[in-house]
Amino acid sequence: MEIVERMENKLLNRVEIKFSWRHNGKATPSRREVMDLVKTLEPKSNPEFIIIKDCNTRFGQPLTTGVAYIYADHDSMAVEPKYIHKRHEELRAASEAPASEEPAAEATEDTPAEQEPAEEGGDE
Repeated sequence: MEIVERMENKLLNRVEIKFSWRHNGKATPSRREVMDLVKTLEPKSNPEFIIIKDCNTRFGQPLTTGVAYIYADHDSMAVEPKYIHKRHEELRAASEAPASEEPAAEATEDTPAEQEPAEEGGDE
């Protein structure tokens, strides 16, 4: 990922980063992947206060461009519309969900094993 432009917006208490990411031989990056890379570009930033906007991938090219806003605190994020907050809350919830779903996957693996003997008995 390459930073095209970095600007500190003191009025809105945020850092604005325009980025360009060439992802040759890979799929289009998800917003979560972009957020993780922005976090590495700004090491002191809190992932809770990163907003990704205008993330676009060029048709036929492995190039994604966009804008990331890194806010200093939660109160500064109030300038963002509600749908942006909702979108990023869903991203954060989705990143935490796979850890809680692992035990459920084990339970579904046990269920078919229990059903197999019943099916065998029905064939006779």
